Amino acid sequence: MLDKERIKEAETNVKVYLRDGLLKEKSLDENILNILRKNSEDSLIVADLILNEDLSSLWVIVSSYYSMYYIANAVFLKLGYKVGSAVSHKVTSDALIVFVRNKLKKSLLEDFEDAKAEAMELANLTDDIIAGFDFERKKRSTFQYNMTAPIKKSKAQTSLKRAKKFNLEFEKLLERL
Repeated sequence: MLDKERIKEAETNVKVYLRDGLLKEKSLDENILNILRKNSEDSLIVADLILNEDLSSLWVIVSSYYSMYYIANAVFLKLGYKVGSAVSHKVTSDALIVFVRNKLKKSLLEDFEDAKAEAMELANLTDDIIAGFDFERKKRSTFQYNMTAPIKKSKAQTSLKRAKKFNLEFEKLLERL
């Protein structure tokens, strides 16, 4: 779950990113959008392959995270924004909270409008999906740069599962935008 402090931090940061040009308004370029979607899809395929072949838990996590990163940036592009190259992962994380969180909540609720009993769970699921990106960003960094113990396959499986869920919801959101 995203707490109020994290949401406020993201809102403050995004204002700074826009002011400093780390996040810019950008008109939709279908070619770039398709490249981002393809990169996301390819990253998931690679993560699945690596996991199934039991090659590297680290690269399952990294590939899963990047699938989320690419599809998130595709959504930003569709919304009229482009993340710059400096601190792009943190910018993406904060911008998800500010620009996508409520749209994703609306999208999830529309998918299940007939299931009113599930609607409240879905509203809470929105924060979990967005928080999942932030968690995977931090985990990727920890595992990629600060790993002192072996990575367990279960953590890699969790990353891939989370990325698939994230991508599914973001693809649906892209179709609605």
